[in-house]
Amino acid sequence: MNPRIVDTRLISSTGSIARLPEPTLPEVAFAGRSNVGKSSLLNALSGRKGLFKVSNTPGRTRTIVHVEARLDTGQKLYWVDLPGYGYARASHAAQQAWAEFIQAYLQTRSTLRLVVILVDCRRGPEAEEQQLLSFLQSVGVPTIIAATKVDRVPRSKQRALLDRLHRESQRPIVGTAIPGRIGIDALLATIVRHIKDSD
Repeated sequence: MNPRIVDTRLISSTGSIARLPEPTLPEVAFAGRSNVGKSSLLNALSGRKGLFKVSNTPGRTRTIVHVEARLDTGQKLYWVDLPGYGYARASHAAQQAWAEFIQAYLQTRSTLRLVVILVDCRRGPEAEEQQLLSFLQSVGVPTIIAATKVDRVPRSKQRALLDRLHRESQRPIVGTAIPGRIGIDALLATIVRHIKDSD
C-alpha cells in the first residue's frame, strides 16, 4: 500500500540560514530551475492545492520554505522548497546570492536526508543540474530526479526518455506529471523508502 500524506502545516519561510527551524525532523529538499513545476509537484505530493504558492513570475521565490508533513504511518518529515535557479532575467549578483544561499543549506543541514532535483523531461539535466548533482555528491547528500511534464511526451517514448535521463544523471528517476497525478504516488513511495533506509 502506497504511503499518503495526511496532514501538512507551514513552519517557516526565510531568506536566512540562521532563521531556519530547529533540525528536529528528516528533511527532503526539492530543487529545480524556475518554471520546472516545483510548487505544483509539492502540492500534489502533499495533497493540498495551494500549500506551496505557484508564482506567475519565474525566479520570484527567494526563500527556503519548510512544511511539516505527516504520513499515514504517523511519521513526520519536512518538505523543503528551495529557491528556483537558472532564471535568465535575474542579475548575475542575484543568481550568485541564490546559489550561495542554497549551497549553505545543503552543506550544513544535519537532518537533510534527500534532495529531489526536478528536471523538465524534454530538456534533461543541463549545466545547473549537473553542477548541483556534482556538488551534492561531493558533500554526500543522496539525490533522486523527478522528471517533470512527462505527459507532454508520447507515451510510447516515455520509457526510452527516462532511461536516457537515468544514464545521463546516474541517479534514480521518477517520471511525473500533474495532470492525472502521473508518478506522484511512486515518487512519494521512493522518498519514504529512502528516509526509512537512511534512519
